[in-house]
Amino acid sequence: MAQKAQENQGPPLESITRIPGIGPKTAIELLMITQGFDNAQQWCADGGRSLRAYESATSVKGKARSSKLGRRRTRALLYLCAWSAVKGNQACKELYERFLAKGQVKKPALMAVTNKLLKQAFALAAKNQKYDENFALKLAS
Repeated sequence: MAQKAQENQGPPLESITRIPGIGPKTAIELLMITQGFDNAQQWCADGGRSLRAYESATSVKGKARSSKLGRRRTRALLYLCAWSAVKGNQACKELYERFLAKGQVKKPALMAVTNKLLKQAFALAAKNQKYDENFALKLAS
């Protein structure tokens, strides 16, 4: 019965769940919020993963911080997925290690990983393609 329900979801669910770090619950949540978005930046903002600068007319107060305007459940799911993506998703692991090498603390590095996961999922859902870990390497050669 559960397998039949997944078949009814169509190829986007299958392609998103192939991304290392994203499970079926998160994939369903992401597909639910994709309706009406044209690009990945809009999707990241709705998922609460975009940066927001606090500023007035004349000054900027502090650093840019993550926006809390998006969906709380999606933000929480993606944060948990980021931990497993750092271990299994090569692109996310490299991004995380690059942030730590620059001297960043773990939480902003994980926020960058969640953005990476969202952008990977949006690209696969929009183009209806399967996940390929070596896609960037193929483009470089």
